[in-house]
Order: sequence, then C-alpha cells, then structure tokens
Amino acid sequence: MSKGNLFIVSAPSGTGKTTILKEILNSVAGVSFSVSHTTRSPRQGEKDGVDYHFVSREDFLALQKQGTFLEWAEVHDNLYGTSRQEVEKTRNTGEDIILDIDTQGAGQIKNGPATDAIFVFIAPPSWEVLESRLTSRGTESIETIHLRLQNAREEINKILFYDYIVVNDLIEDAVDMLRAIILAERSRKKRSITGTPLPISLLSGHEEKATN
Repeated sequence: MSKGNLFIVSAPSGTGKTTILKEILNSVAGVSFSVSHTTRSPRQGEKDGVDYHFVSREDFLALQKQGTFLEWAEVHDNLYGTSRQEVEKTRNTGEDIILDIDTQGAGQIKNGPATDAIFVFIAPPSWEVLESRLTSRGTESIETIHLRLQNAREEINKILFYDYIVVNDLIEDAVDMLRAIILAERSRKKRSITGTPLPISLLSGHEEKATN
C-alpha cells in the first residue's frame, strides 16, 4: 500500500490555522490530524485525546527521554510533542496526516533523518491584521499578547524554510489553497484525488509505452 503524505503546518498564533485545518479535515477525504501531547491546560471546549493528549510536565519529559516524540518543543512555557508511532501508523494505512506544529518542531523534522514531509506555512496578510486578531479575541492578557507577537516575528523570519506559503486574508481562499497543495502532492506521488494509489495497470501501461 502507498504510504500517506506527511504535512507539516506552522503559523503564528492568531493566523487562523485551527479554523483552516478544521475545514480541510471536513472537506478532504483521506486526511487525519495528529493529536499532539502538551503540558498546557485544556481550553474551554477542548477534549483530552481529541484536541490534545494533556499530560503533566513530568510525564511529558519521561516520554521525551523514551524517544516517543518525532519532534517536540517548548512554546509559551508549555511543552508540545508529536508521537512518532502515531504518525507512522497513520501513514502506513495510506492516509495523509497533518502535523500542526511550530517552527521549532518543524525544524527538528526538516533537519532530522531523511524525510519526505511537506512543509506549509500559514501567514497573516499583514502584521497589523495579526495584531488586531490577537487583541480582538479578548481571551489573553496584554503580556501574553506581547509574547505571542514577539514569537510571531521569529516564526515569520523562518518562512522561506517552508515549501509552500498560504496567506490567510480570506479564510475560504486559504482553505482552497491548502486543499490544492494536498491534492497536488497526491498527484505527484501517483495517487488519486481521494489519496488512493493509481491502478497498477495504468502505471504499468504508461511505463511500457514510454520504453517503446
């Protein structure tokens, strides 16, 4: 069975990444979302095992020492990590999987062992729009907003590290762009629009014709 694609998606806080990814998961067949481990507290409406695996700092560090994580990072004083086993298990079924991780974690994967991961950065249309989005949420203190803006500057400086850049000005356009990236990568890997491998007979016929 053809192995599924691994998509690494990063974005500064307030860019709309969560909304975009939810739309992708609802509209593109054959795509799964990797549930990360984190030491931060659940936000309102979040469920353990669905949004994140919520663990203590002590448990997280124990898992990290065991080599559980494909990547891990500390962001805003909280630890986040992606289970290597979960990613490989999903990919081996032929499904694509999306990792929602920051630039630290993306760098670990990019600079790690040979990988065929596809890296996508979701960017705001302007710095002013990003600041407005963070402020208008009204869920965080001024100090936290300043910290997120400071981190956003560092993250945006790494934008050229990514294979694709999606600007979220209008949410519908950003979703369409990310969907197009996923489908194009499937086509490049000789897979159908749903992610299934193209028929062997079709590929064999093409190869035979090319050699004549």
